[in-house]
Amino acid sequence: MFLAGDIGGTKTVLALFESSDKDLHCVREEVYPSRDYKTFDHLLKVFLESSPGQRIESACFGVAGAVVEGRSHATNLNWDLEEGALAKLLGVSRVKLLNDLEAAAYGMLFLKPEEMEVIQEGHPGPDQNRGNIAVIAAGTGLGEAMLYKEGDEHQPIASEGGHADFGPSSDLQLDLWKYLSAKFGGHVSWERVLSGPGIHNLYLFLRDRGEIPESPHVAEEIRTGDPNAAITKHGLDETDPLSEAALDLFCSIYGSEAGNMALRLVAFGGVIIGGGIAPKILPALKRGEFTRAFAAKGRMRSLLEQIEIRVALNPRAPLIGAAHYARRIG
Repeated sequence: MFLAGDIGGTKTVLALFESSDKDLHCVREEVYPSRDYKTFDHLLKVFLESSPGQRIESACFGVAGAVVEGRSHATNLNWDLEEGALAKLLGVSRVKLLNDLEAAAYGMLFLKPEEMEVIQEGHPGPDQNRGNIAVIAAGTGLGEAMLYKEGDEHQPIASEGGHADFGPSSDLQLDLWKYLSAKFGGHVSWERVLSGPGIHNLYLFLRDRGEIPESPHVAEEIRTGDPNAAITKHGLDETDPLSEAALDLFCSIYGSEAGNMALRLVAFGGVIIGGGIAPKILPALKRGEFTRAFAAKGRMRSLLEQIEIRVALNPRAPLIGAAHYARRIG
């Protein structure tokens, strides 16, 4: 039996997995509002008290925050986690903390084919996992991770690349950089444009350029509701030119940074797009802006056109990754 968790600022998911042959089966899963608990230890005790008599071999938790030397302070939560203390609490020899996207990346190795949508077939060959894999995931923020091919296995490696400098690749994007630099005081990260709030930033930029008029109806939806949901809806339905332009720009920038990652990692094992946004905008990702920008790397175009690009559709990838990592160290 292995304990896995996906720890986030809004909710925390804990689950017990049982190992059989080469697979894992979830035997219990609970979702808790994170802010209802002062510490993760408290939440963990509540979960364990509801599972008396279960002998756990090892545990792994994906946490929304950086993990340094087995310690993490969860982002947007006043929780401190440390592998040794958690192992003592659980009475096990090994506990592993992973960055949440690191856990998600590892989990993507175990998703079923129907839980992936291919948006560029590339030329993956007989073994699609034959090389390094890049993972990029836009959601509340922008997460990036890699799966490094080592022998017959992939090793997840965390990254904070979403906070690196945004690099414009057109005159329009250069104007966007100037616009956001003035707005945010100088530094413009990829996360400022590739995230839920980033979609709204792109919409405001295009609106303020004045080339595409803003619809009063859409403006009211944005003012009274979720701006990102409104822009995405109208962009997908093609019912508002400004929203459609913002979504196309988002897909182009998304593809550009995904292509950058593929080059940095020589990701012949493919690129996987995770996070909560991609499954919701799948039709837009397939329109062509994403893949055109992905391959637009000059002399490296032919190389990037060989790389398979998939969208992960299963939101439980971080929990699945944590469970499989727990078995790996158990």
